[in-house]
Amino acid sequence: MPKAVGNKGNCLCGAVTIRGGAGHTDVGICHCAMCRRWGSGPNMALDVGKDLVIDGFESITTYRSSEWAERAFCRTCGSNLYCRIVEDDTYAVCAGLFDETGGMELTSQIFIDEKPDVFAFANETRTMTSAEVVAQYAPSGHNK
Repeated sequence: MPKAVGNKGNCLCGAVTIRGGAGHTDVGICHCAMCRRWGSGPNMALDVGKDLVIDGFESITTYRSSEWAERAFCRTCGSNLYCRIVEDDTYAVCAGLFDETGGMELTSQIFIDEKPDVFAFANETRTMTSAEVVAQYAPSGHNK
């Protein structure tokens, strides 16, 4: 049985606390240009679905980065918090926020066709191209 991870975390300054994702262990990496600009590298996130409780919501700023997703960060310290798929209200929370990360495992990479050549992860993972991600998550007729 996987170790329960992701049950509690917070931003750098502590203004935003999150709870949820216990039992979720699969970390995904996004290589899209928006994630790389957002955090100066690939975004590592734990898909927690709707299993998320946020305290300090008044300290969160959201940015609608596409027709189908929004990103959130702490307005005090600037920590990246999550990406939310708007249509089904599910969350991919930045993995580095969680206090307990020991059981997490890198299992997938998306927008793999946008990954720069400057780095590569050694883990064998599932991958999805930009077109595959858009087909799965974006409402019909929309791009990123």
